[in-house]
Amino acid sequence: MYKNLVAALAAACVVFPVFSLTGTSMDPTREPLKIGFVYVAPLTELGWVHQHDEGRRAVEAALGSKVKTSFVENVAEGPDGERVIRDLAATGHQLIFTPSFGYMEATLKVAQEFPNIKFESITGYKTAPNVAVANARYYEGRYLAGIAAGRMTKTNVAGYVAGFPIPEVLQGINAFTLGMRSVNPGAEVKVVWINSWFDPTRERDAAMTLFNQNVDVITFHTASSAVMAAAQERGKLAVAYHSDMRKVAPDAQIVAVIHQWGNYYTQRAQALLDGRWKSSNVWGGVKEGMIWVDGFGSKVPKTVREEVLLRQRDIAAGKLHPFYAKQTVFDNEGKEVIPKGQTLSDDQILKMNWLVQGVAVRLP
Repeated sequence: MYKNLVAALAAACVVFPVFSLTGTSMDPTREPLKIGFVYVAPLTELGWVHQHDEGRRAVEAALGSKVKTSFVENVAEGPDGERVIRDLAATGHQLIFTPSFGYMEATLKVAQEFPNIKFESITGYKTAPNVAVANARYYEGRYLAGIAAGRMTKTNVAGYVAGFPIPEVLQGINAFTLGMRSVNPGAEVKVVWINSWFDPTRERDAAMTLFNQNVDVITFHTASSAVMAAAQERGKLAVAYHSDMRKVAPDAQIVAVIHQWGNYYTQRAQALLDGRWKSSNVWGGVKEGMIWVDGFGSKVPKTVREEVLLRQRDIAAGKLHPFYAKQTVFDNEGKEVIPKGQTLSDDQILKMNWLVQGVAVRLP
C-alpha cells in the first residue's frame, strides 16, 4: 500500500519566492482577514506545532489589525481534521492553513465545498484553484545534522525515531545517513517506527530501545521533545528537530534542525489582502531561510561547528546537494539508487521509497 502511495507522488515544486510586504489594497474600513490554523498535536513549548504557531504569531506581528488569527490544536488526521477544517471555513475564515501531511485529502474535499476560501496544505502535494501547497526541504538540514552526528559519535551507531514511512520521513533518514557517512563511512543508523506523529510515551520508549542497541547519538521525526529528554536522561547525544531544544536537553543536544514558517505565512496572508493570492507549490530550503541548523551544544568542538556551518553555506550557494552521488549510491537492499555523478531530481526526491545503505532497517 505504501509503495502505491508514493508512486502517485508527482508534485512539481517551484523556488521559494521572495515577496515584499509594502503596501496593500485593503480597504481600511474592511473587517480583518480571518485566518485559521489546524494543528495535528497539542501546542507545546517546542516541536512541530510550536514552529507553526510561531509562524501564526509572526503573521499577527507583521500585519497587525489587518488580520485576526485562530487555531485548533490536537486535531487527529482523518474525519476529525475534515470536521475542523470545515468548521473554520463555515465560520468566516478566509485563509486556512493545514500543516500536516494527513490533512491533505480533507483540505481538498472542504476546498471544493468552499471555492471562495483559500487553503494552504502544508506538506501536502495536491493543489486546486483555491488550494496551495508548501513544504520545506527538511532533508538539507538532516544532511548537515548527519555530519555533526558522524563527527560526534563514539560507537558509530546513530538512532532515529520515526513516525510514518512517507517520502518526507525517508528523505530525512537517508539524508542524515548520507551526511553521517560522508565523514564517518562506517557509521550506521538504526530506526524505530512508532506509527504516530505525537506520542511522547512511545517516542521515549523508542529512544530507550535504541540506546540499548549501542546508539550514542539520536534524532527523530515526531512532534514532541520526548526523544531529547530521553537522551538527556541517559547521558547520550541528540539532534533536535523542529526547534532548538537545549532547554529540554542542555547536555544532550549537539545541534538543531530548525524550520521557520513566519515569512511564508505572512507573505501568503499579504497576498490575499492584496488580491494577488494564487495557488502555488513551494518547496524552500536553506537558501530561502525555511530550514537551517543552529543551536550547537557545548560539547561540540569548534572545528565541527565550523564544518557544519561551511557545508550549510555550500547548500545555500548551490555547491552541495545531499542527494548528489560522488560515488554510486545503493539502497540497503543493494539496488543502485543514485548513479555516480548524478543528482536526484525534485520529482525523484518527492517519490522516495527506499532507504540508503547504512540504514539498519527495512521499509515496513
